[in-house]
Amino acid sequence: MNIELPELPFLLRSYGPDGQWAYADGVLTGKAGPRQDRFVPPAGTALDPASDAPRLLGAPEGDFQFIARVTVGFTADFDAGVLYLHVGEREWAKLCLERSPAEPTVCTVVTRGHSDDANAFVVGGDTVWLRISRTGTAFMFHASPDGEKWTFVRVFSLGDETSARAALIGFMTQAPAGDGCVVTYDHIELRPEGPKGQRDGS
Repeated sequence: MNIELPELPFLLRSYGPDGQWAYADGVLTGKAGPRQDRFVPPAGTALDPASDAPRLLGAPEGDFQFIARVTVGFTADFDAGVLYLHVGEREWAKLCLERSPAEPTVCTVVTRGHSDDANAFVVGGDTVWLRISRTGTAFMFHASPDGEKWTFVRVFSLGDETSARAALIGFMTQAPAGDGCVVTYDHIELRPEGPKGQRDGS
């Protein structure tokens, strides 16, 4: 399944389980099914398969800021709406609004063979703005309550220079512990430049 969004200059393709992706009037909606997630346990073995969840991804060019306001229909612990970054089958990252586990929280996961997992800060509600940026071969995660002032969450590298520049970005939904989760994304935007500062709120 492919989807064209007028806000993005590249085609989006679906990966993983069926996400029931739909777009209308500037709003993208996706749904994770029961127990769907994208995670490789840190304590596992190198042969452990990655779990999977619905993803909708495309290939940007050059430096960018990929932005969306994310609203999650929380029903169970670890339900999340995600901006997702994919460099390779075992090299990918998630910037999430997740119930983790008692309160909505901005969380991140970076997978290099196995996944790590880190909470950033609690969000007062079911909505937050998320941003993935690329500058050269470096990636940055930021979050914001209003889409204006951004809080730095994480900066990292992923893959080699070639794969980092060919990274896919997009959307993911997850429901690791529950029966399903509906997520909406709006105010979707791709800016063709990296952020001016990592930690100054820009």
